[in-house]
Formats: sequence, structure tokens, C-alpha cells
Amino acid sequence: MTELTTRAQAFGLIAEGVAAGLSAPWRLYLARGCRYLSLSVGDRDEWNAWRTHLGCPEMSVRVYDAGGEIRRSSMAEVVLDGCRISVELVEEVSTEDLERLLVVDPSPAEPEDR
Repeated sequence: MTELTTRAQAFGLIAEGVAAGLSAPWRLYLARGCRYLSLSVGDRDEWNAWRTHLGCPEMSVRVYDAGGEIRRSSMAEVVLDGCRISVELVEEVSTEDLERLLVVDPSPAEPEDR
């Protein structure tokens, strides 16, 4: 497969998703030689839609401090035709969110007795 064909396929894959109703990624990075394609999306719904559309079986979450702000980076990846494709969502989180991440099986709040 030539680089041009591979690049056309990568952009075609994104165009198919947008044509199917997915929001266009706010950032798209395609590495030279098309061995890596990265999509950045704006919210959790877009991230879930793109990872479902692409069939991403690998997911990872990283929480880190970015100059006093706590961020959570959610990444989903798949390899298609020798090209690693990732969908990334970066969110700012609060300390309450961090406490929720530490719970193994968070259960919904119990309804109050009336």
C-alpha cells in the first residue's frame, strides 16, 4: 500500500464517521507514513461514539496534574491496516472525581425514604 492510498483511507475513515453523524474531531493528527492517526474529541459522548465507530478494543485512562489543574486523559486505540488509530479525550476533573476513581464498584445513590 502506498503512503498516499493509506492517507486517503485514514481521512476516508474519518469522513465516513462524520457522514454517519459523528461530530468532527476538534484535532486530527496523521503521522508521516500513516502509521499513527490521532483524533481529539471534546466530550465523553463524542469519545464513546468514535471509539464505538472505530471498534477500539484497547482503552486506558491516565490522571495527572497539569500545573495545578487535575486532568484525566481517556484513550482508546485500534490497529487497522497497519495504522494505529487513537481517540483521545482530555477533561479537567475535580477532587470529587478523583475520589470516585478510587472506588472499585461505585453504586448509585440510594433513594431517600419518604
